[in-house]
Amino acid sequence: MKRIMITFAWTVCVLTACDKNKPSQTGMQALPIDVAKPLVENVTLTKDYPGYLEAESTVDLVGRVNGILQSKNFAPGSRVRQGQVLFVIEPTLYENSVKQAEAELKTAKANLEYAVSSYQRMKEAIKSDAVSRIQYLQAESHVDRSIENPQLFLQTNILGTQNLLDAARRAWVTGKDENGYPTWCKDVRYHQVSTDEVYGSLGAEGFFTETTPLCPHSPYSASKTSADMIVMAYRDTYKMPVTITRCSNNYGPYHFPEKLIPLIIKNILEGKKLPVYGDGKNVRDWLYVEDHCKAIDLVLRKGREGEVYNVGGHNEKENIEIVKLTIATIHRMMTETPEYRKILKKKELNDKGEISIDWINESLITFVKDRLGHDQRYAIDPTKITNELGWYPETKFETGIVKTIQWYLENQAWVENVTSGDYQKYYERMYKNR
Repeated sequence: MKRIMITFAWTVCVLTACDKNKPSQTGMQALPIDVAKPLVENVTLTKDYPGYLEAESTVDLVGRVNGILQSKNFAPGSRVRQGQVLFVIEPTLYENSVKQAEAELKTAKANLEYAVSSYQRMKEAIKSDAVSRIQYLQAESHVDRSIENPQLFLQTNILGTQNLLDAARRAWVTGKDENGYPTWCKDVRYHQVSTDEVYGSLGAEGFFTETTPLCPHSPYSASKTSADMIVMAYRDTYKMPVTITRCSNNYGPYHFPEKLIPLIIKNILEGKKLPVYGDGKNVRDWLYVEDHCKAIDLVLRKGREGEVYNVGGHNEKENIEIVKLTIATIHRMMTETPEYRKILKKKELNDKGEISIDWINESLITFVKDRLGHDQRYAIDPTKITNELGWYPETKFETGIVKTIQWYLENQAWVENVTSGDYQKYYERMYKNR
């Protein structure tokens, strides 16, 4: 409660009346006039009212590191002084967090140095007269990783595209035409290798064509859509000679084992479970990598400037079909060629003393929680590239999967090298709780 003191001054004046019509008389004695003095008095008024006081400002205290709280050296609402220790964190976890952060920083610096060095080498290479064609195949292509770290995909697929376009523009522009547009070296071409995922997801029927509206659903596909649009923007703005191909799912040699087919092969050889997202009914159109390379080469050499070409394999398969066929193919190949069994990490002997492969069957399949935003179906219509350039997918999936598995069985040293270190951590993060 508060009381308010208010002081008032009361003034009282008493004046005599006068007759304005009465003439003055010279020499007449003036009559006395009574004047009252002002009366001053202090008056106190009081008013009671409910309310509460608030602090001018409040501060939320948040620790900079995660860990187990050992002690808290203040009470809610209390005042603290500068330099006061407010929290004590259990040191082991904190120290481990610091070490992990330092290791990640070291890796990031190394990656940055490598990227800068690569960019400088790229600029010097483009400046030479020998470079007249550039193909950009993005370094970040796995949807799962884009869900985990979207920013990495924006940096690589969008900024990487823009950097490469600028490097090519600086090397290939020879001057300006009468309208101010750049003039270009003869027979140069920038080619963007993109993906069918920029189109989004299909229903049970239909195919993606070059005129299908772009509708990406994942950070990866959104980054590729953005890159495609930047390429076309450079064509419209600078008259840069460009082409784009959009392909379906690739498979074959040198496929990194975070993608479905090489992951299934690797897990079978190690005797692990085979994780399948959701119900495994998602459909993909599979394109053998050598067929894809032939398509890119044709477009780069003979494709019409400024055009987009879809490249598909006409091999639509459900994910669960792919897994079952891979299991059956590995089992058959190891039956026909027992020498392959030596690379199995799970070695069980049968009655004959041979390495058993009886366990290589569909019981290895385990269904895991579906990934976020999983597109249901992709399917490519490659009519345009077939009609214009004569390209068509030569490899049926049943043939390509045998060639792919055989390559992995015979190149385990490469697999071991690329799946060491951080790959193991990634695999654990992706599947341990599914």
